[in-house]
Amino acid sequence: MAGLDAPGTAAAQVMPDASAAGPSAARKPAAAWTAPLSTRGRYIVDADGKRFRLKSGNWDGAQGSWNGAGDIGDDAAHHSGQNSHGIPLGLDRVHIASLLHDFHALGLNSIRLPFSNEMIHSVAPVPDAAVAANPQLRGKTPLQIFDAVIAALTAEGFAVILNNHTTSTRWCCGLDGNERWNSRRTTRQWADDWVFMARRYQDNGRVVGADLYNEVRRDIWDDPNWGLGDNHDWQAAAQEAADRIQTEANPRLLLIIEGINWTGVPVDGLPHGRPTLAPVRTLSHTLVRSGKLVYSAHFYGYTGPHHSGATGVGETSDPRYQDLTGEQLRAVLHDQAFFVSAESGQHFTAPLWISEFGIGSDESGTAPRTWFAGLTDYLAATDTDFAYWPLVGWSTDRQGRPAGDSWALLRYDNAGGRTGVLDGVDWRAAAWHRLTTAPQRTGPVSPTPAWHMLTLDHRDFIQSLSTRALGDWDSGARKATCPDGERLIGLSHTQGRGLCTDAPTAGDLRTPGSAPEVVRDERYVPAGGDWAPGYSKLQCPERHFLTGYSLRGAKVSAALCMPARASLGRAGETLWFDRGDHRPPGDPGGDFAHGHYKGQCPTDAYAAGIAYTSRLGHQGSPDALLCRPLS
Repeated sequence: MAGLDAPGTAAAQVMPDASAAGPSAARKPAAAWTAPLSTRGRYIVDADGKRFRLKSGNWDGAQGSWNGAGDIGDDAAHHSGQNSHGIPLGLDRVHIASLLHDFHALGLNSIRLPFSNEMIHSVAPVPDAAVAANPQLRGKTPLQIFDAVIAALTAEGFAVILNNHTTSTRWCCGLDGNERWNSRRTTRQWADDWVFMARRYQDNGRVVGADLYNEVRRDIWDDPNWGLGDNHDWQAAAQEAADRIQTEANPRLLLIIEGINWTGVPVDGLPHGRPTLAPVRTLSHTLVRSGKLVYSAHFYGYTGPHHSGATGVGETSDPRYQDLTGEQLRAVLHDQAFFVSAESGQHFTAPLWISEFGIGSDESGTAPRTWFAGLTDYLAATDTDFAYWPLVGWSTDRQGRPAGDSWALLRYDNAGGRTGVLDGVDWRAAAWHRLTTAPQRTGPVSPTPAWHMLTLDHRDFIQSLSTRALGDWDSGARKATCPDGERLIGLSHTQGRGLCTDAPTAGDLRTPGSAPEVVRDERYVPAGGDWAPGYSKLQCPERHFLTGYSLRGAKVSAALCMPARASLGRAGETLWFDRGDHRPPGDPGGDFAHGHYKGQCPTDAYAAGIAYTSRLGHQGSPDALLCRPLS
């Protein structure tokens, strides 16, 4: 994004004492990509506008490995017998340089690095045994070791995506107290931790993303939701945290938002299922700094669109993903997640990152093996960004047995001996090789027109930094504003939704350094220019275009108009939408107010006014737009 390059676009170099170097370590020349990363339509791009496909792995451990029962100091009480001590796995048995060498050999360019909120605040050093192969890390806290791991990864050219995986440092992801971002804390405290982490690595340009929370799901009593406006509203919470990261901490980061992983009680006859990203189709996110949003989803063969993944208690008769035919699987994947990148020119269009998928090296079943091949082939065919779970696991001998996590791509014994997909004995290697070497788009990606929705469902939605500088420009009203550089092109008759764009050329119409004007009456409607007789009209001054609006209840209260850098067309048409949809053919921008009447100016036009009436049978809600040609 223009103007956002900063110190740290080259990677941090690991010093002899890497843990001491931390997030402000010295630099070495960058690898073959330039930070920061941004988005253009469905693609992630680097600072030179070249496609950067996330070929990632999850290096887990810092999110916690304790299963929640038994002695936390007993390895047997940890996932797969692997006690991570709250730091990335493997540092007890392999030097970090060797681990990163193996990550390169896998064909990875990026690492998803999970952490817990508890890890951030822990002040106790890890046991020496936890970093036996990396003695330079002795005496360090989990966060200091996290710093050193990030410094090492970025020095080697990897992009790092921070992932808030858990609240407490223990294994997830069931009924474990980590179900929601605000389990055991408030949404504000959770966002505070994100501001802290984003600031901590703001000088390291290769720390490229913030994956806001992992697998939001139901706890024993309550479901998360997408858009209800309450304390369990994940859509709103993610919007709040993303906004704070961009305005208070590090505007260069990609903001990565997963869908909802599970709602309902997994019992036949009761509602239950895996919404994933399906709600994004009707309620997406709009950032104050565009070009940074990525959506994310997880898929495992043993779960399903309505299957929790349980065996025995909690198991239902719904099919698992591995039970679906190839055609059924592709259809479900599209509907649950892949539509966000497959359908261009919509308010929800964004890069999709399948940030978790995986299977065991000891899996012998035909159905799960077929599923894994089908998923990896679909990732390759759709040129989708991905991250395998997990990268690193333990073993007790060079044959990778017994104990440890058989799902890990790389497994290390106590002496550092490695087994896995790099060693010729792992059935997953063929599918992995096909995925990492498949043809993909590379090179420059042209700027793509943006489409973003506004919503006044529950609160103000002012996504323009220049408008925020005005303060409360319509006290007592709910206010919505397009991101800077975009114009308002559509409104709904009810519900308070809007649509913004910079189409058709991805160009900024604003006069540089200008401030918006608030319009509350008809002073700018010229004599003889009544474009909606009998209706109240809020019309922008000449050479201004609509960027926002406010409502009191359902009634229009004010319009926000921004001066244009060049002359705009003056001939206009009145576009009515009080009795039905009135939108251009081809569905540009998508359905931004599902179930409500809406009006939208043509893509080569701008909105210059809003008409409404409070006469009998009307609520004062938007009834018409004045649409004028851009030139």
